[in-house]
Amino acid sequence: MALKLVVIGGGSSYTPEIIEGIILRHSSFPVEEIVLVDIEEGREKLEIVGNLAKRMIKKSNKNIYLSWTLDRRKALKGADFVSTQIRVGGLEARSKDERIPLSHGYIGQETNGAGGIFKALRTIPILIELANDVHELCPNAWIINFTNPAGIVTEALLKHSPHKKVIGVCNIPYNMRYSAAEVLNVKPEEVMIEFVGLNHYVFGRKVLVNGVDRTQEILKKVTEGLDYLPANIINLGWSKTFIEATSLIPNPYHQYYFQTADVLKKDMQSLQENGTRAEVVQRLEKSLFELYKNPDLHEKPEELERRGGAFYSNVACSLMDSIYNDKADVQTVNTLNNGAIPELPIDSVIEVNCVITKNGPKPIAVGFLPQSVKGHIYQMKAFEELVIRASMSGDYNEAYLAMVMNPLVADETDSKIILDKLLQAHQAYLPQFFKK
Repeated sequence: MALKLVVIGGGSSYTPEIIEGIILRHSSFPVEEIVLVDIEEGREKLEIVGNLAKRMIKKSNKNIYLSWTLDRRKALKGADFVSTQIRVGGLEARSKDERIPLSHGYIGQETNGAGGIFKALRTIPILIELANDVHELCPNAWIINFTNPAGIVTEALLKHSPHKKVIGVCNIPYNMRYSAAEVLNVKPEEVMIEFVGLNHYVFGRKVLVNGVDRTQEILKKVTEGLDYLPANIINLGWSKTFIEATSLIPNPYHQYYFQTADVLKKDMQSLQENGTRAEVVQRLEKSLFELYKNPDLHEKPEELERRGGAFYSNVACSLMDSIYNDKADVQTVNTLNNGAIPELPIDSVIEVNCVITKNGPKPIAVGFLPQSVKGHIYQMKAFEELVIRASMSGDYNEAYLAMVMNPLVADETDSKIILDKLLQAHQAYLPQFFKK
C-alpha cells in the first residue's frame, strides 16, 4: 500500500526531524509521497527546508517522492497521515505572548499561562478549518497534532470538528522515559512510565523496567537533579520535600506552577540579558536556515537539538508506524479520556499511555487521580475547557474567565489588563474577537 504524508507547517525548522524519522522507519512504514505545506509568509523557508529534505531522501536512497506547495487542499487529496506543526503569527507572535505578561510581572511562555492561552486562541480556528478539509478530502487520514498547546488543540478538534481521527503528541513523556533509562543504565524500550494527567501537566506515577518497579530510584534521582528538560526550559531542580510528599515525578513544565517565583525571576533575568525565548529562537533559526541552505548538507544538523521540541519525530513517526502496522504497542499520547481517569469527563483529552492500533489509541486505565494533585488537575482541565470555548466563540468574558482560572495569572484585575493588551497585539489573528 502506497502511503502519503502531508506535513502542515512544512517550512518549520523541525521538518528535517520528521524527514529523518520517515527515512529511518521506511522498511516498516513505507511512505512513498511526502508533501510539505505552508502559507505565503513561509514560502522562502518552505523552499529551503524542501530542498534539504530532498537531499536527505536522495542520500538515503529511499523511494520517496517529496514536493511542497502553498495549496493545502490540493496537497491533502489522498493523504493517509497529516502532521500539524504550525505557529500562527510566527515567532513574532510568540515574542508578544512572552513579553507582554512579563512586563506585568507574570510568566510569559508559549504554551502556559497567558501566552499559552493566546497561542490556543489563534491556533484552534485555523486547525478546525484544516480538520474540515481533511474530513472532506481524505476522510480516512489520521491527523497527528504536534501544534501546541497540544492537549487543548487536540480536544478542540475532537469536540468541534467532524474529523475524529485526531491524536496529539508531545516529546515530554518521551524525554522523561529516555532520561530514566539513561539514569538506570537500561535500554529505553525496557522502561515504562505510568503517566497521569494532561499535556504539559502530566505526572509520572510509576517507573517499571522490564516489569520491575524502580520508581523510588527515579524519585531519588529527581531530588538529586535529574535533568530531563527540553532546551527551552532551565532546570531548577526539585526539593526532597516536594517529591516525597507527592510521590510523583513532575514533568519539566511543572516548574511554572510549583516554582513560579523562581521561574519568573529567571525569565526576567533572561529577558534583560537575551530577550524573550522567541527572540533567542529567532536567532537560532536564522543560523539553522543558513545551515539548511548549504547544498552539501544531506542530514539533520546537530544544531537542531537546541530547539525545545527536538526529537519529536521519534514520537510522531513511531505513532504513525504503529497505527499503520497495528502494532498494539504502548505509547503516550493525547487522546479522549474514555474513562481512563474516572474523575474527568469521558470526552476530555488527557495525556496517557495507550495501546496503539490501526483504529487509533486505546487509553490504558490509570484509576483515580493522585490525591496530592487532584485539585490542580481539576482546575487545569476546567481552564482548558474555557480556552476552547473562548477560541470558538470569540466571547470576551470567556477569554477573561480562562485568564482568571489559569494558575499563572489568577488575578481578576491583571487578567483584564493582560487580556486587553494581548487581544490588541494579536488582533490580526483573532477575527472571532473583533467581529462587527
